[in-house]
Amino acid sequence: MRKIKKIIPTVSSLPTRKRVAAYARVSVEKGRTLHSLSAQVSYYSEFIQKHPDWEYVGVYADSGETGTGKKRGEFELLIADCEAGKIDIILTKTISRFARNTVDLLETVRRLREIGVEVRFEEQNINSMSGDGELMMTILASFAQEESRSLSENVKWAIRKGFKEGKTNSFNIYGYRWDGEKFIIHPEEAEVVRFIYTDYLDGFSPKAIARKLTAMGEKPMYVEKWSESTVRMMLENDKYVGDLRLQKVFVECHLSHRDKKNNGELPQYLISDAHEAIIDRETFATVQAEKERRKTLGCFAGKVHNKSSFTSKVICEVCNRPFHRSTRSRTNGKFKVWVCANRKEGKPRECHVSDLPEYILEKVSAEALEVAEFDAEVFEKQVEQIIVPSSNTLVFHFYDGRVISKDWVSTARTDCWTPERRAAWGKFQKGNKNAKGGKRK
Repeated sequence: MRKIKKIIPTVSSLPTRKRVAAYARVSVEKGRTLHSLSAQVSYYSEFIQKHPDWEYVGVYADSGETGTGKKRGEFELLIADCEAGKIDIILTKTISRFARNTVDLLETVRRLREIGVEVRFEEQNINSMSGDGELMMTILASFAQEESRSLSENVKWAIRKGFKEGKTNSFNIYGYRWDGEKFIIHPEEAEVVRFIYTDYLDGFSPKAIARKLTAMGEKPMYVEKWSESTVRMMLENDKYVGDLRLQKVFVECHLSHRDKKNNGELPQYLISDAHEAIIDRETFATVQAEKERRKTLGCFAGKVHNKSSFTSKVICEVCNRPFHRSTRSRTNGKFKVWVCANRKEGKPRECHVSDLPEYILEKVSAEALEVAEFDAEVFEKQVEQIIVPSSNTLVFHFYDGRVISKDWVSTARTDCWTPERRAAWGKFQKGNKNAKGGKRK
């Protein structure tokens, strides 16, 4: 008869010590940040080392961040160490210290549970590995998230109440320094601001101005080097005329903390003449009008690289886009040509208008102006726009209301047929004939 006998293990297994870490965090708004954080670190270090069956891994501590924030370096390191198999248990004071976003909390705890890491919340006496742990965490995390939302709304209310009363707080911007109550002009930077506005009205693009400032050795305030976007923002900043516009942006969600541009969702408040101006109001208004003019013509910031009399004035009738300046090469050197924006951007199907050599534009413009040679100053004062309806036709619209149509013929082939090229071609033809004659023999 078959018998089954149980064999009792004779080798005793040694108890495994659990590797334990703690996570601590304090928010700046709570005050006494460093003292509170230091106290938490000391407490957890002592507490873990009192347990003989625990192995002390360390305390991961973040300061100056809110529980809804994303940038928590120590917290991210803690999770990474858990995934690397360095930690078995995480101790933390409360759910609100771990996360105030319910979804993030549950996702993190579930991920840790899958890899065998237990999270213990002391204040709520919750263990993530217990049966009812997730239910309790969901309920309490929802309370913590609502508390965070309520606190955020209270802070927003206080700020907006201050805006209504004209109270504000700010920070240094290029050209000014904030003294706690108002902006004070920084003389050297103020000169650079005036230079930017002047150059823009002289026809230079933000990108070209940024390059000039870099070449001049000027340094921006908060970024490494001048860029098109930095210059463009300075051209739009009404602080330079002495005004303060409050609530230009607002925080839409207390969880993401992202700023959103105020496009009419909330009231704005304008404090006129709040501080000394760097740019006069007339110049500022002229710059805004010029920005709109370039935008209407399709000549956006960053595309007006080279100042020219024809910039923004040559318009394609077919697609209503401006012509942009390009450089082409041929055998006798480089030359300038004006190309419809659609064709330049690789959209030939949307426009069939031919490119315009710059020397043709100058020649035909001189004829329309009835002058012997092209004069840029005369052209800019008299001609408002040149419409290009089709190939080989230009329609000049003058500021005085006159409209003159002019046809043109490309002379590219004859212009490039230089005496040297004629001589080289003659030699080539003669050699070719001799070669053919040799073959006949």
